[in-house]
Amino acid sequence: MSPDSLHLLTSGLSLRPPNHFGSGSVEITSPVSGSGEGAVRRLAVTSTQLVERPHPSVSTIPDVVAYAARTYGTKYNAVGWRDTIKVHEEIREVVSVVNGKEVKQKKTWKLLELSDYKFLNFLEFAEAVGEVRNGLLRLGITKEDVVNVYSQTSLNWQLVSHGCASISTAIATAYDTLGADGLTHSLNEPDCVAIFTNSDLLPTLARVVPNTPKLRVVLYDGTPSTAVLDGMRATRPDLQFMHLDELRKLGENDQSGPLPSTLLEERRPSSETLACIMYTSGSTGAPKGVCITHGNLVASISSVTIVFGPNVPAGDIYLAYLPLAHVLEYIVELCALFVGVTSGYARPKTLTDAGVRGCRGDLIALKPQIMFGVPSVWETIRKGVVGKLNEGGALKKALFYGALEARRRGTPVLSGLGERIVLSKVREATGGKLKFAMNGGAAISKDTQEFLSVAIMPMMQGYGMTESCGMCTLLPPEYIQFGAVGLPVPSIEIKLLDVPSLGYLSSNTPPQGEVCIRGPSVFKSYYKRPDLNADESIWTKDGWFRTGDVGVWNKDGTLSLIDRIKNLVKMPNGEFIALEKLESVYKSCDYISNICVHVVPGATNPVAILFPHEANLRHALSLSQDPAVAHVKSADIATLCDDSYVQHIVLNACNEVGTKNGLNGSEVLCGVVLTPEEWTPETGLVSAAMKIKRAAVASTFSKEIEAVYSLLARG
Repeated sequence: MSPDSLHLLTSGLSLRPPNHFGSGSVEITSPVSGSGEGAVRRLAVTSTQLVERPHPSVSTIPDVVAYAARTYGTKYNAVGWRDTIKVHEEIREVVSVVNGKEVKQKKTWKLLELSDYKFLNFLEFAEAVGEVRNGLLRLGITKEDVVNVYSQTSLNWQLVSHGCASISTAIATAYDTLGADGLTHSLNEPDCVAIFTNSDLLPTLARVVPNTPKLRVVLYDGTPSTAVLDGMRATRPDLQFMHLDELRKLGENDQSGPLPSTLLEERRPSSETLACIMYTSGSTGAPKGVCITHGNLVASISSVTIVFGPNVPAGDIYLAYLPLAHVLEYIVELCALFVGVTSGYARPKTLTDAGVRGCRGDLIALKPQIMFGVPSVWETIRKGVVGKLNEGGALKKALFYGALEARRRGTPVLSGLGERIVLSKVREATGGKLKFAMNGGAAISKDTQEFLSVAIMPMMQGYGMTESCGMCTLLPPEYIQFGAVGLPVPSIEIKLLDVPSLGYLSSNTPPQGEVCIRGPSVFKSYYKRPDLNADESIWTKDGWFRTGDVGVWNKDGTLSLIDRIKNLVKMPNGEFIALEKLESVYKSCDYISNICVHVVPGATNPVAILFPHEANLRHALSLSQDPAVAHVKSADIATLCDDSYVQHIVLNACNEVGTKNGLNGSEVLCGVVLTPEEWTPETGLVSAAMKIKRAAVASTFSKEIEAVYSLLARG
């Protein structure tokens, strides 16, 4: 797209002057010849000093709550949520793989009927946090204790988190998709004395409590099963169980009188106080606990306010649905609190009308202006749009793609007409008010970013990890483009370290190398892991954190990523292929829901193991006039996945997408393995954060992968 067309996408935002960010990023040191590293770069407009505070009165998380309460008070809502009115159950047939064989099973699907959104303003939110804080103090929770938060993203997650932060008690995060082993690890490594969870997660906790001797308090919300609670009490008579409503009641000042002001003052944190032990996704091994301080988080809030400024005004609504156990959602909700944006809580399964009964989906009910997401979410939305177009017939499809192309080219009259008649209808499915979106967590394909930016809302990019509070770079709206992950954030500086074995050198033109970071947003250590904290493959001798990502500086001062060092594979011809890059490209194929690109030693090309997008694949098959397809048009998903002709169709579609995106040579797929069962943490193929577990995928489908390469070898 041309610069003018890109600017058209952000015309609805409060853009600052084109030169607002100066030259983007600047070198604050000169590269030393022969040192094996590049110059240190910072955001140009804050190059003289890394930022640490968004406001003089804010240096800790409780300061953020206090600032928001006095600044926004009753004028705006801080949080919104929906209550469950009724659970509707439907029986559906699904295909599972049991002991290597495909088995049809009947599964009960639960669809929720939800209330309208309810809200707390900023004063009410601060009061609720105070109740939880007081309740925790009255339970005897100390500064040295750690409280585990094992819960879905919700208002209550935040109330417990902020209550702990107010009294210098660290939380440890646990994804609500964790099984017993993962939960046991997240409870025992930090010696958690208390846990907050949801009533529907208590059965998993019940399997864990016999092996968590330090745990003494279980806080929960919802309506738990009496049998589950009784069973846990029988197993652990020493445990104290308390509903969160009871804890808040305990914390009300009119119930027990106010707590001594001296106690509250003694328990106030400093910027160096540990706020959170956030566990990484564990996609390559046991999860690591990242120690994040109040100062780390506050510095990151500062960065967001500088980079996005007027584009996140007080009173806007943010759709909060990603796991709060993931650093992206955690930091975004803290930023929303500081700038006066409402966090409206939602669930991934109830975002659209298809996931609820008797009410509208969260997107339409809330009508948010801001939405963050990870690639899997954006791919699902994109393919959902494509699926709806397929259902609507050829004319509707032609009108949509015509409007899309007019907007891509910036054709004024046609673009405006397509906007009013076609694209506005697509936007209604997301509430109709989205101003911009942000992708994080992993790379997104250029095709998908462009498609959603043109069709629904401009999409920015960000790059970060748990160790940097979710941010190293952010792409402001003034810099909108497809492919770059943004400018250095104001609280972090970046340098590139040579990777000679792969040919990525800071002396190259443009400079390339491993991305290394330092600054107030960067963590200092892993929890109870002295081996990692002393590992020079993780930390340089002069204190830089090595991300393991290969990056390249662009002329406009932005950074682009090439891939993870560990995911760069050398092929027999001497070329390297980047597995994550290939996955982000091929995943934009309409027939794919999830994908893992794999290559065996000595192979000249990779294969893709993938879970297909059933609706879009079936639509393509229904349109085919080829007699070879007739026998599978009405077949079940397992039969589709096993059919060689269907595999051929998917392979060709993937490689067409690859060719369009400039993939060639060793990057072209030589075969595909289609899997009939969805990849979930329960299957062991993805982590709790939905990141692919490469070793698990390769092991689970080793026979199928071997069959693909054997077939190719036979010619």
